[in-house]
Amino acid sequence: MLIRIYPENPNERDLLKVVDILRDGGVIIYPTDTVYGMGCDINNKKAVERIAKIKGLKPEKANLSIICYDLSHITDFAKHVDNRTFKMMKKGLPGPFTFILEASSSIPKIFTAKKKTIGIRIPEHSIPRELVRLLGNPIVTTSIRDEDDIIEYSTDPELIYEKFEGLVDCVIDGGYGNQVASTIVDCSSGEAEVIREGLGNVEDLY
Repeated sequence: MLIRIYPENPNERDLLKVVDILRDGGVIIYPTDTVYGMGCDINNKKAVERIAKIKGLKPEKANLSIICYDLSHITDFAKHVDNRTFKMMKKGLPGPFTFILEASSSIPKIFTAKKKTIGIRIPEHSIPRELVRLLGNPIVTTSIRDEDDIIEYSTDPELIYEKFEGLVDCVIDGGYGNQVASTIVDCSSGEAEVIREGLGNVEDLY
């Protein structure tokens, strides 16, 4: 299914169609403020396993992140966020950053079997955040950009749909995506370490 949703004023009826797919254990592809992402309901183990299979990875090694609606959700899924880290997140989110934090016990074990951290995103994009709000809990997010893919697959939703039509349950056409992924900042040890430089400017966090 290909659904056109306008980021400037997303139609709630269309968003609810996608939320129903998520609640039924579906896997979706959606726009963010960086590249298009693939996701599912965080609480659906089979859907998480499907995403890992699509990416050719074991779930515990897939380095999946989650999308939250706002910073009030962070303490539900991160074990401890010190003041310095929280200030950085407040400056960078919503925005093109992924913060790696120590995972709390609320994170399903499928994520933390081999590691005790979780990546957290709050994109500056209405569609994924509204999906999370309407669903009532975070969704998994992982970039669909593969190193050997033609670049258009990450930016043109119609090409994305052609490629993933048989693998996922829904592709949201929210317009052309960005070609640059999020900046990953690992704060799990108490010190901020940039793991990947992406669209987010780290200097904006200080």
